[in-house]
Amino acid sequence: MTSSAPLSPAKAWISAFRPRTLPLALASIMAGGFLAASHGQFRPAVVALAALTTILLQILSNLANDYGDSQNGADSVHREGPQRAVQSGVISPAQMKRGMGLFGALSLGSGLLLLWVALGAAGAWVFLAFLLLGLSAIWAAVNYTAGSKPYGYAGLGDLSVFVFFGLVGVCGTYFLQAYSQVPVWTQALPLPVLLPAAALGCFATAVLNVNNIRDIRSDKLAGKITIPVRLGPVQARRYHWLLLVLGFSAAVLYVAFTYHSPWQWLFLLSAPLLLRNARAVWQRQDSLQLDPLLKQMALTTLVFTLLFGLGQVL
Repeated sequence: MTSSAPLSPAKAWISAFRPRTLPLALASIMAGGFLAASHGQFRPAVVALAALTTILLQILSNLANDYGDSQNGADSVHREGPQRAVQSGVISPAQMKRGMGLFGALSLGSGLLLLWVALGAAGAWVFLAFLLLGLSAIWAAVNYTAGSKPYGYAGLGDLSVFVFFGLVGVCGTYFLQAYSQVPVWTQALPLPVLLPAAALGCFATAVLNVNNIRDIRSDKLAGKITIPVRLGPVQARRYHWLLLVLGFSAAVLYVAFTYHSPWQWLFLLSAPLLLRNARAVWQRQDSLQLDPLLKQMALTTLVFTLLFGLGQVL
């Protein structure tokens, strides 16, 4: 475990929010916004509320992760990453649970406002479907490491991240902008949109994978059977390469299927950043050396999203 000076309560809460994860959470919303804009369906208010809801959900997930790992033993003296808020003792488990309740309520309120602005009173079944999807997102955020049977301890975190950071984030943001203008669900979500959604899902999963490679030792001791714990450090690094290759390939296929301008290939400029991250994850064996690569991969995903999105609208 890394040593650090004691945190003040305010800094402990900010640390528990894990600000470095927030750009990654916004990437899928940005992608959905860019894709809708490229089809003439951009709605700023919908994208802004989707971004706010996503940030609140990500903070909720981070707080639940801090609480859950402290209660289930993953945040122990064997953990190599930065010390967590509950683990440090600055924030008590009861305080963290209250924080989770607050951000759960804020996420629900923001999500309901998003659906009202996007859908209005029309499309009641669509409203209900997205409400259930939103409640599922809140459940997933809390039960990743918290609860009696956290699914992250069974190695299902990668699937959850792929679905919510990729498919739901990108496709949901696109759909909520398009549905008011094309109120037929089969037309409001073109199938090619699934490809950039899959790309964002793969890159977000890669961020989680770096985190889990770093924590293999402590997770194994705590009974947290993540994908890297199952695969081992060597195969987990190959899995990392696979995620990046699949994500980048999905973006290439999208442009190939929808090609109309050379600007669409702008995202190719992000390839050296992805390659740099993949090589560093492969070469660095010390857990502490892996920690900066989480931020690097998250920022690389954001750069990819900006380049990809701009390429679609130029």
